[in-house]
Amino acid sequence: MFYKDERLALFIDGSNLYAAAKSLGFDIDYKLLRQEFMRRGKMLRAFYYTALLENDEYSPIRPLVDWLNYNGFTMVTKQAKEYTDSQGRRKVKGNMDIELTVDAMELAPRVDHIVLFSGDGDFRPLVESLQRQGVRVSVVSTIRSQPPMISDELRRQADNFIELDELKDVLGRPTREPMPEREPAAVAAP
Repeated sequence: MFYKDERLALFIDGSNLYAAAKSLGFDIDYKLLRQEFMRRGKMLRAFYYTALLENDEYSPIRPLVDWLNYNGFTMVTKQAKEYTDSQGRRKVKGNMDIELTVDAMELAPRVDHIVLFSGDGDFRPLVESLQRQGVRVSVVSTIRSQPPMISDELRRQADNFIELDELKDVLGRPTREPMPEREPAAVAAP
């Protein structure tokens, strides 16, 4: 359902895509992802949305954010808020839905097709609005995980649903196994 001459943009809900790929047992190779969709149409932008923990000296997502930023992705980040809930549990809040929605609405007049990498049902009204503006919308997520990572309403609203599991061979790489711990080297006696 892609046409070579259509202008397209990718909108990647980072945490949602990560969780979907992890549930299917693979990691996303973002270089391959970008190449795949450049092959499918005239890609104008590839947006990646993620929240970063505030006050963290080192964030495990920082290397990915930096790599994406230097390799053709438009990074949209904000500081996640950390709080303690009423049961005393540490929680992190960093929803990027509004930022993604605003950017998609602003870009809609300049594109023919938007590919949304998310299964979040909160995006159904966005998809419906984009369609009213004449933009075709494909949604990439999975129904093959337990539970499915895409809401039924979002899948039905999209012009095209792309099963992430079927893209595994095109844009996935196997998850890395943890490195086995090496035994400390024996110290020679003097």
